[in-house]
Amino acid sequence: MISIPHKAKQFLVLLAKLLIVGGAFYFIYDQLAHNDKLDWQKFITLFRKNQSVSGIAFILLLSVLNRYFEILKWQNLARVINEISIGEATKQVLAALTAGIFTPNGVGEYAGKALFYPKSEAKKVVFLNLICNGIQMILTVIFGVFGLLYFNAKYNVITTKTVFILFAVFFLFFAILFSLKKIKIKGYSIEKLLHKINEIPKSVHQKNIFLGICRYLVFSHQYYFLFLAFDVELPYFTLIATIAVVYFLASSLPTFQFLDFAVKGSVAIYFFGILGVNEWIVVFISTLMWFLNVVLPVILGSYYVLNFKTKAVK
Repeated sequence: MISIPHKAKQFLVLLAKLLIVGGAFYFIYDQLAHNDKLDWQKFITLFRKNQSVSGIAFILLLSVLNRYFEILKWQNLARVINEISIGEATKQVLAALTAGIFTPNGVGEYAGKALFYPKSEAKKVVFLNLICNGIQMILTVIFGVFGLLYFNAKYNVITTKTVFILFAVFFLFFAILFSLKKIKIKGYSIEKLLHKINEIPKSVHQKNIFLGICRYLVFSHQYYFLFLAFDVELPYFTLIATIAVVYFLASSLPTFQFLDFAVKGSVAIYFFGILGVNEWIVVFISTLMWFLNVVLPVILGSYYVLNFKTKAVK
């Protein structure tokens, strides 16, 4: 094995930090500065008309709560390895988010968290992060399916026959998947995965689900209140159901964190267009959600990335 001199290793680590932070900021700037669908003049006019210190504070509070519940989720799961403080969980979550912003589906987040633990715990950290993100995805699917059924019942986007066919395909897929649960691929199987999940205490899973629900309700209602701020007047259940559909379908598409708002925006334009919501409003709200819940945490996470100490890795 080739031994890297200590000074060279320090330089490479510094270079990696600067590339991660620099890349994150470049992608953020590029998306905000060169998105021709963002009509800043309309936004400024509406903002001046409806500006409210309490309203802005409330929306920012929801962003803080959104990330706080994610931090609590990770703190809860990380205790399977060892207990960590809220401060340490915050550092790991925000630094990992920054590392994952320009990787497909945020896979860099898994490696980012693993760097805070000994190499011997790396696989366990990746697995726990999978559980952390997995429950959020499952909740998104559950709420999204109910939202889609509600939306479709009102606006008949797809026929009832098609809905039944989709559900039949969905259940058939899972039936086949579980019938093959003992088949191993590179030493891994669904049965082994379920066994690993069951090794985690039930109290940890229950708290993870509860925090996941809290986080889902926070960011979906943040979306809802932003629509109200942009003078969109639609029935509560119609708006919430449509938001659930947008998150469900957008989360099902492979993408990069820095393109998250573009993907959600594209899906949102279609569904909110059916409701008669102006396209520029949908694009702006999707961008604001991305800015508040991804960009701001990444800016904070950059501090932790730049201050990351290599001695944390054993």
